[in-house]
Amino acid sequence: MDMLSRVFRPSLIPVVPPGISMAKKELIASVSAQNVRAHVETIVREIPHRAAGSVNGRRMAEYSRDAMHAAGLEAQVHELPALVSFPEHADLRIEAPRQITIQANTLGHSVETLADGLSGELVYVGSGSAADFEGKDVRGKIVLTELSYAPGRHEKQRIAAMKGAIGAVMMNWGHPENAAVPFGSVKPVWGNPTPETFKSEMAVIPCIGISRVAGLQLKELCAQGPVKVWLRTHVTNGWRPVQITTAQLPAPQGAEPDDFIIVGGHQDSWPGEAATDNAAGNAIMIELARVFKQHQHKLRRGLEFGFWTAHETGTMAGSTWFADRHWDVLRDHACAYLQIDQPSCTGTTQWHTTSSVELKSFHQREEKALMPDREISWKRVAKSGDASFIGLGVPMFQGEGAFTQAQLKASALATRGWWHHSLECTIDKVDFEYMQTHLEVYAAYLWELCTAPILPFNYVPMAQQVIERLDEIKSPAEGFNLEGLKALASQLLEAAERFDQSTSSVAAQFAAGAGNEQHALRLNRAIKRISRLVVPLMSSSVGKYAHDPYSFTPQSTLIPSLYNAERVGRIQPDEERWMHETQLTRDRNQVADTLRQTIELMEDATASVA
Repeated sequence: MDMLSRVFRPSLIPVVPPGISMAKKELIASVSAQNVRAHVETIVREIPHRAAGSVNGRRMAEYSRDAMHAAGLEAQVHELPALVSFPEHADLRIEAPRQITIQANTLGHSVETLADGLSGELVYVGSGSAADFEGKDVRGKIVLTELSYAPGRHEKQRIAAMKGAIGAVMMNWGHPENAAVPFGSVKPVWGNPTPETFKSEMAVIPCIGISRVAGLQLKELCAQGPVKVWLRTHVTNGWRPVQITTAQLPAPQGAEPDDFIIVGGHQDSWPGEAATDNAAGNAIMIELARVFKQHQHKLRRGLEFGFWTAHETGTMAGSTWFADRHWDVLRDHACAYLQIDQPSCTGTTQWHTTSSVELKSFHQREEKALMPDREISWKRVAKSGDASFIGLGVPMFQGEGAFTQAQLKASALATRGWWHHSLECTIDKVDFEYMQTHLEVYAAYLWELCTAPILPFNYVPMAQQVIERLDEIKSPAEGFNLEGLKALASQLLEAAERFDQSTSSVAAQFAAGAGNEQHALRLNRAIKRISRLVVPLMSSSVGKYAHDPYSFTPQSTLIPSLYNAERVGRIQPDEERWMHETQLTRDRNQVADTLRQTIELMEDATASVA
């Protein structure tokens, strides 16, 4: 009996709230957490440590392909070269004020030390953000940081190196007694490097991970006086053949058969079971494919499934390759991207979604209908995870169970669970009861996106965010012409109000059985074109044709290309400031052009259905 012959089981019948169409009820009633559990059990038992570039990485890609075939979809394994990392253990020793040996892991893409290791004074720098280094001289020293993804490990490394540090020790999150030693990666380059980014964005210092309990001990020692540590890394970094799996569920009978929604999640993993990260996500994708295949004839748009690789040790190399190599089709036909990564973690009771703001009203409507008694929260999407379609201009979202604020406070903000990226990421960390709700919500998301006559996007919130962001800039650099941008933002809001009214009106006509198909096609075509403009504007600092470094600090703000709008004005008037002013002026002009183009698109589309 092969692995796949054991996994399909009869579906449970969920409770579907009233007010949902019969077809949608049938689809939601078909998803089964039992099937998801069977896949997760098989994956963690028979394909552990699914590292990109390894035998098990290939076996996982083949498993995903075979599972999608079994669900009735066309599926392929694509092999590509990727710069990946195979980190091993690390050696860490406190040398003063007393000698203690600490268990550690080398972080992926860390620089390898010489055989005799590296010694230096240890300096605690909090989360490792640029602000945390203020008032601290870390030149020639080793920094100790928290794990918290504010910023991510990759950006901690970049900032520490920029500040002159010679190494980094990153302590795990979780409760104070958490002894799990974390894995992780520190390569800032998003995807495979180019000749330019290989020189400017690769990791340049040795980095290691330690447990929370050990990290807190080191932090306490640093507070008491000088601490000297010695460390040695063990890692192999290099180009390897890696595999991604893609599968297609087209909508040949639909009105927009060439368009599709991307559903993606990484299939590579760190050592151990990696049950929540991301065997559970992959199993959900397989189950969604099985159910949507049964309803394929009802779809207006299709689905494109992507099981990415080199997420963990190649900084999203698999999904980046797919975005770069399938640019033309994605540009013309991708409508939205649902990322599924680490769903239904044990202990989560709330629901949290990150999204492009134009998707917020749509997905929250589905969430509130299916989870009326759960607390629901939202945050603007940032480029993390396999968000490799941001530059291309595909709006994205990701929703899953979330911990309470009290839980997060007690666990040093362990949003992914204290076991994240460690050998403790075992199958007991997956909540299969809550998994049923996850499946129903994902099915509802995709049903609406695949069947709605008008894509359910609202652009007034996007325009309002642009206005709010520009209002935050109080003292812009000289010559920035903030008022010109503000005038365009006001025009954008007016155009968005008219455009949203048009899409709502045409959608209502379809709901009443009197829709105009030509109007729907015009509006949906405009929505895709608007997305190609506003998504990179709102979320990328480098624009459409490049990829921001992972967790890049400017992406913590809306319209990242304007991150330095105030900071440049605080630099002394010399050649550094003048060069920054030149760059900022060009970035400002690009923002202005994007706003103008978006306004024109909205106005033309609105007029075309008047």
